[in-house]
Amino acid sequence: MVVLATKCYVSGDARDRALDGMTSLVANDLGDLAVQYEVGVRRDDFVSVTVEGEDATVARNVLREHWGEVTEHFTDGETYRGTLEGWDEDGFTLDAGRELRVPTEELGLGRGSPSQIRDRFGLVQHLPLRFVYREDGANELAEAERDRLYDWTRGPGRVNVNSATRGEVRATVNRAGHAQDIVTVERLGLLEQSIVCAEGTDPPGLLAAIGGYLPAELKAVIP
Repeated sequence: MVVLATKCYVSGDARDRALDGMTSLVANDLGDLAVQYEVGVRRDDFVSVTVEGEDATVARNVLREHWGEVTEHFTDGETYRGTLEGWDEDGFTLDAGRELRVPTEELGLGRGSPSQIRDRFGLVQHLPLRFVYREDGANELAEAERDRLYDWTRGPGRVNVNSATRGEVRATVNRAGHAQDIVTVERLGLLEQSIVCAEGTDPPGLLAAIGGYLPAELKAVIP
């Protein structure tokens, strides 16, 4: 079994739709590999995939590479993925199978409090983030993660969303009459998406237009 670094924290029909979508994504990831698999959810909401068959080892490695893996064992200096679960004056709290802290000074995202940084970069709760584990020191946001977030602020603008699949977000944008105002919807996790705005689209305006259709947290990234 592989526990992926993405969560399914919705309930009811939304949960069923999310797991159906996740099963399709796993099918795409594994392609023609000779495996059988089953997608589930752990008690802590992390998605798990049980894999059996001739190519099981290869399949597990493909899933680890694409989604990141939640593990019980951490090695000093290695990069892992966790989900953004909380923030306070001292830093971010990530869930990587257990609670880990990244202090403000190790975020590497410029000035401001963690709440201000979260707003500036559009970080919605449960967003998967890469970090470097330090056994005897402070954990750090990974350099590749910092680069990705800074790239968001240099582009045309974004609206980041949680609690919805990519298909649900695309359908919402269409329903609100703003299909022409976006470039694409980028998948960040199973239920975390990033709407990439078209040139000339105002991210806060798009957020206001679609916010009433989505029972979700939305954050605008303004270039």
